Amino acid sequence: MPRLYGFDDASRRRLRDDEVGPLRQMVSRALQGQSNSDIATWANGEGYRGTLGGEWKDASVGRLFRNPSIAGLRYDDGELVDAGHPGAITPEEFTALAERETSRKMAHAAPAYDYLLADGACTCGKCGSALQGARTNAGTPGYRCRPKDKNGRGGCGEVRMDAELLENHVGEYVVAELLKPGIRDQILKAQEAVRAQAEELKATIASLEGRRSEAAALYGSRSISSDAFVGADREITANIKNARSRLRYAEQMANFALGDAEDLVRWWNTAPSAAKKALTRLFLEKVEVFPASARGIRTIEPGRVVLHWSKLSGRSDGSGGS
Repeated sequence: MPRLYGFDDASRRRLRDDEVGPLRQMVSRALQGQSNSDIATWANGEGYRGTLGGEWKDASVGRLFRNPSIAGLRYDDGELVDAGHPGAITPEEFTALAERETSRKMAHAAPAYDYLLADGACTCGKCGSALQGARTNAGTPGYRCRPKDKNGRGGCGEVRMDAELLENHVGEYVVAELLKPGIRDQILKAQEAVRAQAEELKATIASLEGRRSEAAALYGSRSISSDAFVGADREITANIKNARSRLRYAEQMANFALGDAEDLVRWWNTAPSAAKKALTRLFLEKVEVFPASARGIRTIEPGRVVLHWSKLSGRSDGSGGS
């Protein structure tokens, strides 16, 4: 294990004189607001090198700043305590570095992405599993078929697509449907049916919750075994979750108002997420996404995305496609 920068030995009992000064300057620059990348550039320009002779990088500067040993400290159950060896900087400076690191993480954290086709609205064309929202290694939002976990939950894991690419594609077709004559009247009629469906779902949820309470009472009176109760409770809970998800979208579909937007493209681009989700659910029963013909393809190839239209759209083909 290489020694820590600023120390003369792996046990960190002695400071290394020719590294203490540069380390303190690096910390001082950090606390003055310089980025780790800028600090690395400065250190390399001054001829300073890491303990293995390599140049400083953003990541290596960050690792050094996160190590409490540089201040003669260590973590004990999450608390900073005296490590019993000298430090190149003060404990107060290390605390300030830790606060800076927290601020950096918050500043670089990717904001939550509101997926248009979540909760079963799009599925894997290969295995039928619901695609889930998942960011790529680069941090961009996407949809993916998650591979099976150790408990057998999941799909084939072979379908991925950039969220913006898929959602823009679906949005173009939905807006095209909105441009059809008489579509607004059909939407109003569909919303009436959806309101009735929402009431049915509320009754279903109430019934399921009652069954769950009954199962708990039977288990409490030892009328059923623990295994029987756990199995029943798991199934009922899954059904309640599914019904609540359907109810949430039904209520969105029932309550949104398209208004009198003259420019439907502009309306779609600026509409609230809930309104776009509601329209998408009204028009489309589901969206199927198939694997690309090769890795790295960033376009929608013919037949890769299949749109299954609802009766509202008035399409003669039940599956639709794009």
